[in-house]
Amino acid sequence: MNKKKIDETDLLLQAIVSGMQEKKAKQIKVLDLRKIPSAFADCFVVCHGGSDRQVEAIADSVEEVVRKKLKEKPWSMEGKERAEWVLMDYINVVVHVFLEEKRSFYAIEELWGDAEITAFDDID
Repeated sequence: MNKKKIDETDLLLQAIVSGMQEKKAKQIKVLDLRKIPSAFADCFVVCHGGSDRQVEAIADSVEEVVRKKLKEKPWSMEGKERAEWVLMDYINVVVHVFLEEKRSFYAIEELWGDAEITAFDDID
């Protein structure tokens, strides 16, 4: 992988995490999938909110921060209307914003257990 792509991915990850932290997302984790041959993205960023309104606010914040810092928009976004699991596809990085119960049910971190995981402290 070339250095430019890694740098762009790291900048995108920083912007996504920043957007999540602005709305007090819980248990933010970056799953680095680059060493997993079957992975369809370089990284997943996963977090949850305590209500559907918070899930929507987190997704909106991620979209806004990434747009302001990097002038990028998600290639696609799903789930915002129900705000139980919002998926934002930035091609190399896929963002998952869950309601807490949905995150436990789908257990993304367990499905991708071979990923290198970076966890961020919750901001109160």
